[in-house]
Amino acid sequence: MSYKYLFLNDYSEGAHPDILKLLQESNFNQEMGYGEDSLCQKAEALIKKELKNDSAKVHFVSGGTQANLVVLASMLKSYESVISSETGHINIHEAGAIEATGHRINSIKTKDGKLTVEDIKFVLESHTDEHMVKPKVVFVSQSTEIGTIY
Repeated sequence: MSYKYLFLNDYSEGAHPDILKLLQESNFNQEMGYGEDSLCQKAEALIKKELKNDSAKVHFVSGGTQANLVVLASMLKSYESVISSETGHINIHEAGAIEATGHRINSIKTKDGKLTVEDIKFVLESHTDEHMVKPKVVFVSQSTEIGTIY
């Protein structure tokens, strides 16, 4: 089957030729690791410039799952949860990474992969007992796992 667009994941596509060229050019440069290399430092400077905030803290991780894991774990207290559409990336493609931090994903079935205000209200209104997790964060991605756009 041939697809014009396939929103499978961020690891299923080839690298842009400019990235391959830069990798080839920098392949034998000896650099410090863990974000201390010249390319990460340049990227950090560009991000801070774009944010117009020189004091912003920039931390690089190895992939999208790790980014979602770190961000959500830092945002949520132990008794809080994240609301996601049933087809949301964190709910179906991250192999339990979010739950591994002890946080629940409150998933809700949607017709097009997009959460509505009514969907979010439903989850909030369904979690009123003090023995239930408290929904705190809403997970959305501009293009959903099924290709719809907010």
